[in-house]
Amino acid sequence: MRFEEVYDRWTEARLTQQEAAALLGVCERQLRRQCRRYESDGIDGLIDLRLGQRSTRRAPVDEVMQLVEQYRGRYVGWTVKHFYSKYREQKGRRSYNLVRLTLQREGVVSKAKRRGAHRRKRERKPLIGMMLHQDGSRYQWLRGQQHDLIVTLDDATGAIYSALLVDEEGTMSSFAGVAAVIAGHGLFNSLYTDRGSHYWHTTRAGGKVDRVDLTQFGRAMAQLGIEMIPAYSPEARGRSERAFGTLQDRLPKELLDAAITEVAAANRFLQRRFIPADNREFAVPAAESGRPSCPGSGPTGTTSYACRKSALSAPITASSTTTSSCKSRPTVTVATTSKRPYGSTNIQTDSWRSSMARVAWPTTLPTARSSNQNCDTPLNSPFKQHQQRTFSVLLKPDILTCY
Repeated sequence: MRFEEVYDRWTEARLTQQEAAALLGVCERQLRRQCRRYESDGIDGLIDLRLGQRSTRRAPVDEVMQLVEQYRGRYVGWTVKHFYSKYREQKGRRSYNLVRLTLQREGVVSKAKRRGAHRRKRERKPLIGMMLHQDGSRYQWLRGQQHDLIVTLDDATGAIYSALLVDEEGTMSSFAGVAAVIAGHGLFNSLYTDRGSHYWHTTRAGGKVDRVDLTQFGRAMAQLGIEMIPAYSPEARGRSERAFGTLQDRLPKELLDAAITEVAAANRFLQRRFIPADNREFAVPAAESGRPSCPGSGPTGTTSYACRKSALSAPITASSTTTSSCKSRPTVTVATTSKRPYGSTNIQTDSWRSSMARVAWPTTLPTARSSNQNCDTPLNSPFKQHQQRTFSVLLKPDILTCY
């Protein structure tokens, strides 16, 4: 109903002030204010005086032009979201929507295509540490150089726990990723991987994995009590595949912006700057709080699990995808244990190197402390049989001393 009609009815006492205000959708105080303006200025007095005025929150023109020049001068090719994260790091105050609309209006970025319907995603694990993903991606991470990026991330939160660049993905790079996770966060329940030859043996290409004839990596995970889960399609590993899509878009640009051209410097950049920033932006809280039941988390977990010993050192015989330099130069790692955030035993390691590292042979191997050490592994157990078999095959044992 028009204001004039309501005003006439109210002045004729056919409507109370409360009823007139309800018809116009305003409070009684606002009705009295509008009536005073109508009586003094007519219908023009009802026009909102704020219309046509410049907003006090509007960004100055010079700031908007500086934003556009900043993108054109240094961040060409970056997505708006990636550029906005860098803009916020540099103490930018404007909203993401303003930055996006400004760059699109100036024509420096194009509007993203509308995404089509996607099949339902698998639900995340409810607890941190229930399942981790590990995968590698070969890409031009450094300008003019092809390397493999090995990433280990948590399924519950999507947080990246470990990421390192190596010359070629293999057994040692997988060990290094797992070692970094255990050293920083403790043991976990399961590891979801592809069917690479350093993870699994397959009787034929594309076939099912052999759960009896384990690889060196598989034997180590079995001794740690970590369940390995093979993926039979890239879609099954959608969470890690999407993470690599983001990494392939962002990491090369970040490394180029930081003028990094060497693998060692890139790995330091990953650990100190890129991974923490990525987790702050993309990691989500776990659905449930608490800790999963991991191996060695019971009352005697620390002692009994330490006696299992870790196979986290390189064998002489590596997978077919590993180069000769990776096959012939293993490392020795001494393992100690302590309680970690997952409520389980943590294995602290000494020096870890990438799959292509040049490492000298050890002169001596760790020896057992004493014969009366509290160890729950019987002499005739499969673990001892595996240790004897390893000694007969390798030039040095891959099972380390119990501490």
